[in-house]
Amino acid sequence: MAPRQRDNGTLDLLSWQPPEPVRAFPAEKVRAASLRAAFAKAISLALKECEQDREEIAVAIGEYLGEPCSKAMLDAYASEAREEHVINVVRFIALMHATGDRRLLQMLAEPFGLAVIDARYLPAIEDALLDDKIAELTQRRQFARRKWKGA
Repeated sequence: MAPRQRDNGTLDLLSWQPPEPVRAFPAEKVRAASLRAAFAKAISLALKECEQDREEIAVAIGEYLGEPCSKAMLDAYASEAREEHVINVVRFIALMHATGDRRLLQMLAEPFGLAVIDARYLPAIEDALLDDKIAELTQRRQFARRKWKGA
């Protein structure tokens, strides 16, 4: 009997992984003694993992803001040792725009117990909230009926 050939055209259902709705830096990569240092680590990681080099990112930030931004300034923002160089929120937004790294935005949300998700997931969240409200109202209704009927 001839050996069976493997079917390469069929997808392996068990290998599928759902997409991550929240993209964040690994905690161990941005752990630091201070919030400022954690942001410096996140900025450094975003710059390292970006397909563009720091010069190109600095130019993109400058164009986005309409004001100059140098590679040296990016280096200072990404350095834990340069404590006097903390990125402001406007430049942080420009950095997110230039790198396309939304994990930076998640860094802002996490201390408040919030998550940054794609807007396309909002209807699913609304659906889940409505399910929760329906369950709560159903439970309240059952309680009220028992009270009313003297049970």
